[in-house]
Amino acid sequence: MKLLPVIFKRQLVSYFSAPATYLSTAVFLTAATACGFHTSQLLEQNSVDLHGFFQLHPWMYLLLTPVLSTQLWADEHKAGAMDFLKTLPITCFEMVVGKFLAAWVVSGMALLLTFPLVITVNYLGNPDNTVIASQYLASWLLAGSYLSAGCFICTLARHRAVIFTVTLCLLLAVSGLSSILDAIEHQAPIWLIDRIISLSPSTRFDAIDQGVLALQDSLYFISMIVAFLAATTIALNIRNG
Repeated sequence: MKLLPVIFKRQLVSYFSAPATYLSTAVFLTAATACGFHTSQLLEQNSVDLHGFFQLHPWMYLLLTPVLSTQLWADEHKAGAMDFLKTLPITCFEMVVGKFLAAWVVSGMALLLTFPLVITVNYLGNPDNTVIASQYLASWLLAGSYLSAGCFICTLARHRAVIFTVTLCLLLAVSGLSSILDAIEHQAPIWLIDRIISLSPSTRFDAIDQGVLALQDSLYFISMIVAFLAATTIALNIRNG
């Protein structure tokens, strides 16, 4: 694990030197702020909570996480750096975790840049900042689960366009899973639909968004992150022979 910080810093520098990172972050912040003010109706109703803002995060991350995911491994294959990394005493696990943590930190920075909304609700009233803090933590866990899935997809494809498209389609399906199941509720057993919905990241996030960060919901996202990172490590080990 000695070289994990090296991988982390290398990937972080790669993100900060890529125009796509700034562009996707700007789009995410613009959409998140605009929708946050609109859905929460902060100015019209003097609302002192951000429930409406966080409700849209499963969709908002579609503007950010696929772009961050495409930068995880595509550059390594393109520049032939992967062959060089193989000659170093770095395990696949270190590479996967280091790169994922860098992407997760960048998404966390983008999330923290929405702080003007927190300042606004505190100016308008006396919100429960503990609830808001738990909502931010839940949102970051959601971003981590999305990024871990994108990290796994990166090991299955080499081209940015393919990685971006597959990641976007997968996350779009996951985010809209409840709506999809509602449309077919008469064609499938209710118990099956309820079970699938309970496994949806967006459903778990909605539960946390109510202001209660339950241990089981937190463990759900952490388990998803660990599972995808483990799958990514296995896939890389198989690819590298």
